[in-house]
Amino acid sequence: MTAVIELEGLSVRLGTKQVLDSLQASLKGRAIGLLGPNGAGKSTLINTLLGFYLPTGGTAKIFGKDIRHHIKELRHLIGFMPESDSFIAEMTGVGFVRYMAEISGLPGNEALERAHEAFYYVGLGEARYRKLGTYSLGMKQMAKLAQAIVHGPQLLFLDEPTNGLDPPARLRMIALIKEIRDTLGIHIILSSHLLRDVEECCEEALILKDGRVAAYCNLEEERRSNRKFVELETVGAKDEFSRAVEGLGCECAWFSGGRAKVVMPENIAMRELYSIAARHHVQIRKMNYRRDSLEDIFLRAMEGQYTISKAAQNGHL
Repeated sequence: MTAVIELEGLSVRLGTKQVLDSLQASLKGRAIGLLGPNGAGKSTLINTLLGFYLPTGGTAKIFGKDIRHHIKELRHLIGFMPESDSFIAEMTGVGFVRYMAEISGLPGNEALERAHEAFYYVGLGEARYRKLGTYSLGMKQMAKLAQAIVHGPQLLFLDEPTNGLDPPARLRMIALIKEIRDTLGIHIILSSHLLRDVEECCEEALILKDGRVAAYCNLEEERRSNRKFVELETVGAKDEFSRAVEGLGCECAWFSGGRAKVVMPENIAMRELYSIAARHHVQIRKMNYRRDSLEDIFLRAMEGQYTISKAAQNGHL
């Protein structure tokens, strides 16, 4: 499968600040989540992929085309829904979206037709002749989505699309994103600080921290595997106990305070953990079943406890 986005040692320096530092990744999903705390470099990465910032090291490819050499060609293939409002308040909704369609290269008559279609698609058909300055926050978000898809892009960047939306409006936005992904065949890059949005919409998630790749998660594989996770709190656990548990075929990750996360094969019963603990004089104070979530992965990445796989290090995420 051809990668949607390939990051090949991508670095960006703005002034004296190194904002992105040697990003390496190959992302192939229909919907890719971009996560990280404020200042992690998410917006800088999007702006670099859109050609607004020039790489100071490495490069990136979109659909196999290098952004250093093909950015004008790529812009025709990309739609962008920015986080901040960039409206002309006195324009009507349909007039603004038509204007944006023409900027994207559509002739006037086709741009107007597509603008009407886009407004009906996002549920704003009845408000398309109102001035944008009179729109509510939820309507403005939908208008931003309409202008991002009006020219029929192959790749759609969504920067905080549910920001500030009330619960019903958020649900409508998430439903539209899924429909765009599934029925229109548009690839999506979703940048959000809401883990739930990414989990609901995306197949992959790339987590940034301090301008570097902190973690990668293939959400589809996580969902399919449905592996059995056990969280342990122990007293007296030493290397011998850990090796004995791993000898059952379990994967173990140990944390401070005798805490561990164990991935157990389906054929291993819980009582076998207790038996090993008894043989090694280890107390199991607490045991919880759960699935590893995107939140777990995100928090470990922020704490520096997440290890990027060899595939990720080699650029084959």
